Amino acid sequence: MPEREVVITGMGLLTPLGNTVKENFENLKTMKTGISHYPKNGLPEFLQYMGKVERYEMPESDIPPKLSSQYKFLNPGSILGFGAAREAITNSAIEMSEIPAGRRALYIASGDFTKIGYDFMYPATKDATGGSWQDVDLEKLNTSVLNKVNPFFLLESIHNNLFSFLSAFFQLMGPNTSLASLSPYGGQALELACRSIKQQKADVALAVGCGSWVNDIAVYELEGLGILSRCSNGANSFRPFDRNRDGFIPGEGGAAIFLEASEVAERRGARVLGKIKGTGNCIELSPDRGMSVPEKVSKCSITQAMEEAGCSADDLAFINPHGSGTRKGDASELSSVIDLLGDKKDVPICGMKPYTGHMGAASDIAEIILGINAVENRTVPGTLNFEGTEQKFSGLKISGSHQSCEKDTFLSVSYGIGGQSSAVAVSAG
Repeated sequence: MPEREVVITGMGLLTPLGNTVKENFENLKTMKTGISHYPKNGLPEFLQYMGKVERYEMPESDIPPKLSSQYKFLNPGSILGFGAAREAITNSAIEMSEIPAGRRALYIASGDFTKIGYDFMYPATKDATGGSWQDVDLEKLNTSVLNKVNPFFLLESIHNNLFSFLSAFFQLMGPNTSLASLSPYGGQALELACRSIKQQKADVALAVGCGSWVNDIAVYELEGLGILSRCSNGANSFRPFDRNRDGFIPGEGGAAIFLEASEVAERRGARVLGKIKGTGNCIELSPDRGMSVPEKVSKCSITQAMEEAGCSADDLAFINPHGSGTRKGDASELSSVIDLLGDKKDVPICGMKPYTGHMGAASDIAEIILGINAVENRTVPGTLNFEGTEQKFSGLKISGSHQSCEKDTFLSVSYGIGGQSSAVAVSAG
């Protein structure tokens, strides 16, 4: 049985840059960043820069009474994911009742540093250590846990916090899973959603990425990994691919893409926003088998996605690597891209995370949404704060300002600690 073509008919985006897809892209066009300074006692100044969603209030009036109690236990990242999912399905203009519930797939990427940082334990651990974090008073810890920790913390902290609520809200009862990996799992959720339709298991699918890396514990965990910027230039310190890059600035957000089999979308006269042309997903191990970044971290995923799409570098409007702004990570990514480009160094490269901060699982899907809007507007987004890269990458076409493009397909790439990576080739319209 031939594989079906998968099209995008709905998109939703809720980030520090804006509360809708339109608002996000309008702010991207003006090269605005959603990263700001949030002074807070007890946090070093360089950890006080982040991308926060500030102006969003979830409308609760249409939440069924039987789900209202479950809604109360959604964690911050899940609320943002829910908001993005609602926009995506509304944007698709689908009448969900026309699709059998068992043919509606759901794949959600959520997890790392979203309540997994155990910030619900923070008040108790602070009491038990006196704020010094050197010695723990176990008796005081036991007392503080009983008095200061929400007994429902488990419901808020599990990886599938959003999954059960969202599946019930939209009656998505087909193929499904909730992913909790590292950074590339937004792309992985989109790949699984796409494959559920291609392989005739579903007719429509919702892929959601959500995350919140802005609580104290998450920020300290990221800093402990040595991957955050020292913010020597304030909110403008996040500079992917730049020779002076020193890490990323964390953020939070939700992003969602609604997929349909092309014949389903055509039958109902849906507006097609884009097409998933190819996906790739693999892991590259570092030579020492440790957690360090391998030499070409995303080469395998890029190759898989391009082969499945039937594309070459000549077909690309631009490439959007992960762009976390770390020294080794960006160098490894650009080395992977060079292998793809060969002598076609005129394909533009852009990094979008400085617009929002690194949003974890939300970033992959968010950047695909912004990429679709960019291609529709014949624009390659500028890489905020970029001035120039190191000599060995100087032949690559990276710019701190917007560039023009003529082609319809772009490649979005992501990778995480340990060498896991994903890549998605997408065409607009």
